[in-house]
Amino acid sequence: MSQRILDDVSTASPPRRGGDSQSAPLAPALTLVSHPLASRVGERYVLEALLAGREVALSRNEPLFTRVGEGVGRPLADPFLSRRPLRFLPRPEGGLRLEVDAGGTSVVVGGAGGGAWDFRPEVLEAGVTLELGGRVVLLLHRVALDAERSADTLGMVGQSLALGRVRTRVRQVADLEVPVLVRGETGSGKELVARALHQRSPRRRGPFISVNVGTLARELAASELFGAQRGAYTGASQSREGFFRAAHGGTLFLDEVGEAPPEVQVALLRVLETGEVFPVGSHTPVVTDVRLVAATDAPLEELIEQGRFRAPLLHRLSGYTLQMPALRERREDIALLFHHFARQELDALGEAWRLEPEDPYAEPWLPASLATRLLDFDWPGNVRQLRNVVRQLVISSRGQPRLQVDASLEAELGSGKREEPVAQTRRKPAEVSERELLEVLRECSWDLKGTAERLGITRASLYNLVDRSPHIRTVKDLSAEEISRCFHECAGDLDAMVQRLEVSRRALQRRVRELGLGPAE
Repeated sequence: MSQRILDDVSTASPPRRGGDSQSAPLAPALTLVSHPLASRVGERYVLEALLAGREVALSRNEPLFTRVGEGVGRPLADPFLSRRPLRFLPRPEGGLRLEVDAGGTSVVVGGAGGGAWDFRPEVLEAGVTLELGGRVVLLLHRVALDAERSADTLGMVGQSLALGRVRTRVRQVADLEVPVLVRGETGSGKELVARALHQRSPRRRGPFISVNVGTLARELAASELFGAQRGAYTGASQSREGFFRAAHGGTLFLDEVGEAPPEVQVALLRVLETGEVFPVGSHTPVVTDVRLVAATDAPLEELIEQGRFRAPLLHRLSGYTLQMPALRERREDIALLFHHFARQELDALGEAWRLEPEDPYAEPWLPASLATRLLDFDWPGNVRQLRNVVRQLVISSRGQPRLQVDASLEAELGSGKREEPVAQTRRKPAEVSERELLEVLRECSWDLKGTAERLGITRASLYNLVDRSPHIRTVKDLSAEEISRCFHECAGDLDAMVQRLEVSRRALQRRVRELGLGPAE
C-alpha cells in the first residue's frame, strides 16, 4: 500500500467489547479449548504483535501458551500438528487474516476447511472456534491487555473478561456492609458470587445461610425467614428461630427474591431499614446483625410496574448491584468449566487418568468435534445445564476411550446451536471495475469501510484500487487553497465538502482541522 493512501485513511482505535469499561486496547488471543492433555485447557497466547502490524506464526513448536500464574509457557506440541506454521496477519480496523500453508496442519472453521479466512472485528468479538488437525481446538477471540488474570479465582472457574469484571466488583464491595443484589439468568452462578462476598468480608467467620425464597411455602415464608413463637399458627408446637437469626453475625443469601410474597416484602423492607425482625406471633422486635445478599433472574422493574414488587424494597436491596454474565457471554470459560466438572465426575468413578494419557499419540478423551459443539451451543440453562451435560457424557461413556454422545444429548445439543459468525466472504479485487468502484464510493458517501464491505473486498484491496485509479483523488492530492475555498463555499458542511471534492470523509475532516478551519461537522 502506498504511503499516500495510508496518509489518507485515518487510523481507528482498536474496537472495544460492548459495555466494557476497560481502557486498554483489545488484542486477538488464542485460548486452548481441547488438547490431548486436559491439564492444558485454558492456556492462552495473546497475539499482541498484530496490534503493531506484525504477523504471528502458529505451529507445533511455537508460540508458547501459558496458564494464569505460570511464568513458563509451552508450545502446542501435539505430534499430529505440522511444524509448518499457520499465519495470522493484521487487517485494518482490528480484523485479522488466517492463512494455512498447503501441506500444513488442516484447519476447520465453522465446520468447513479452507486455506484462508478474513475475520472482521465483530466476528472476533463473538469468538471463532478453530479445529487443528482434528485433535486440538482453539478459541480465537479478543482480550483486554490489562484484564485481570489472577490466580485468586474467588471460587469461580473461568478467566473471561466478563467474569474478571465480576471478581473485581466483588473485591470492591466485599468488605462493606451495604446489601448487594446479584442479577443474572438462572443457573449462571449467582450463589457463587454471594459466597465470595461472604468469604472476603469481615463476617467470614460467621454463618453463611442460603435460602431459596421461591421454594418457601407462601403461608410459611414469613416464619421461615423471621422466626415464629410457639402457638403463633396451627402446627407451631415450638418456637422457630428463622433464617435471619440463624445468620446473625454472618451473611444471609436470599435467592429468587423476586418470588417473595407481599407480606414478606414488607417485612424485608423493615429489616433493611431498622435491623429488626418481628417473629410471627410476637410484638417484640429482635435485633439482627446480618449482611443481606439477594439474587434474582426476574425483571424486578417490570414486576414493580405490575404491582407485584415494592419499589422501595428494590432500592434497599440494591445498595450495590452485580450482574452475573450468562455462559454464552463467556465462551472462553466453557472448556475450563467442562473439565472442572468432568474431573469431579471422573474422580468419583476412579477414572481421572483418562484426562492425562501417557501416550502422546492417543486420541483426545474430549473429541475435537464435540468440543466445538460445546462452544457453539447457546447454553440457555447456563452453568447448571453445562454441569448436567458433563455428568451425562461421563456416565454414558464409562469404560470408553473417548466421550460418546447418546441420542438424548445429541438432541439437546442440536436444539440450541448458537449462530456462528462466519468469516467474511471476499471477491477478488480484479473483479471490481473502476466504474463500479466509483459508483459504490459515491453511494457510500466516500466512506472507505462501508465501500469495502459493499464491494466484498478488504480495506487493503480497496486502498490499492483507489491508488491505481487515475480518476479518483485522495486528500493528499488537494491543495490547502482548494480545501479552504471549498470549506467557505460549503459553510463548513463536511458532507457537502465530501460530495463536492469526492474524497474520504474521515481524511478530509482531519485535514480541515489540521488547517485550522474549524470543526467541520
